[in-house]
Amino acid sequence: MLDPSKNIIPDKIKTIHLTAICGSAMSALAAILKDLGYKVTGSDANAYPPISDFLDSKRIRIKQGYKSENLFYKPDIVIIGNAISADNPEAVYVKKANLNYCSMPQAINKFACKNKKIILITGTHGKTTTSAILASIMENAKLDPSFIIGGISKKFNTGYKIGKGEYIILEGDEYDTAFFDKGPKFLHYKPEITVLTSIEFDHADIYEDIEHIKKSFKALLRNMPKNKTLFAYDSDAQTDSVIKSKTKKYNIQRYGLTKNADIQIRNLKFKQNKSQFKLFIQNKEFYQFTSSLIGEHNITNAAAAIGVANALKIPPEKIACGIKEFCGVKKRQEIIGTKNGVTVIEDFAHHPTAVKKTIKAIADSYNPKKLIAVFEPKSNSSIRNIFQTQYAEAFDNADIICIKRPTSFKNIPIAKRLSPEKLVQDLKQKNKEAYLFSNTEEIINFIAKTAPPGGIALVMSNGAFDNICNRLVSK
Repeated sequence: MLDPSKNIIPDKIKTIHLTAICGSAMSALAAILKDLGYKVTGSDANAYPPISDFLDSKRIRIKQGYKSENLFYKPDIVIIGNAISADNPEAVYVKKANLNYCSMPQAINKFACKNKKIILITGTHGKTTTSAILASIMENAKLDPSFIIGGISKKFNTGYKIGKGEYIILEGDEYDTAFFDKGPKFLHYKPEITVLTSIEFDHADIYEDIEHIKKSFKALLRNMPKNKTLFAYDSDAQTDSVIKSKTKKYNIQRYGLTKNADIQIRNLKFKQNKSQFKLFIQNKEFYQFTSSLIGEHNITNAAAAIGVANALKIPPEKIACGIKEFCGVKKRQEIIGTKNGVTVIEDFAHHPTAVKKTIKAIADSYNPKKLIAVFEPKSNSSIRNIFQTQYAEAFDNADIICIKRPTSFKNIPIAKRLSPEKLVQDLKQKNKEAYLFSNTEEIINFIAKTAPPGGIALVMSNGAFDNICNRLVSK
């Protein structure tokens, strides 16, 4: 193991290396460090757009692959991402060369959060969208916020910003911090305001079951400073259970679509690429909003952001302007292009709940002539059979389903692997038109022949998926 005494950030630093730099938050951190004047290098096993393009625009050189020679120049500190294992060549060299090292949350606290009040966005789903909406509102209200989010906000064309205002918006991930720190990332932060969007089982590579995950969120609430505010989604039984376990006194505001919500969504209407809704706070009408967001899940994300903005005393009309001007996050229901009447949309959805809600949102709002759902199981949870049954229920609103066979099961035992053959068979038994493909080129050719004018190809993956969306538009 690494020497714990070297898990420090020295006072005098000039050079910094990030191992696993292409993670969404790691890449944002790298850009922050570059902006602060440090010499920044990084390495990753697989650099792909939009993150690789973003880092290139910041003139941050990425070394492809993990190699000890990437650290031969002996940087002042190495920030080790949570995708890295103890036997990674760069981690091994850090120990051999006795280099200083730290985790990403440690670095964020040191370099980005100094003298800032933290607004922490947590939960299984919706963290990136909620964070980006809130950043849009606060920017519009001239609060000049800082933020680090897990995606590229279209408004800012970046996933980070270091502003002069007093607040910083952070995504609080429940995934572990690093191989030398197995606690969840969100426990490293002391928030002024916390948002809890939902709690579901995920990250099957590190969590045993839903109770294991809930234990981490209970620790989050115990870690919250007293007399602060928690905004929590009001229609989630697991969230209810965790909140009831609280041991500290803090203000709780529930948001959602139910009558009991403190921040309540009413009169929600969707049209293509547009929504309208009214918000009531403590049963008093607050404001009517217009947004480019679609899907109930995204409107609840907006409600969370509006609740926080109201707590920051931003006037309703400025909040509404920030909501209206919010133009989305890359790879979140992002329209990649339309050609010959067929529209290609990309989304990050990979958890079965996210897949189901994303498909329904597209189907309800666009009413396409034919909705072709393309899904790549790639995440550590989606390639396990833990969600085998749930995935078969997730595609009800799609007309045609294309499943790509996983290319790697990452040393997962055969008995625990997702069976794409069974998934397709289960979908067919539900009278769905479903197909299994061995490679991306087969999917592209199939859709090119099958998709009618007025149709939509909705591509869902948490990876690069061989640049399928741009290739589809070109085809």
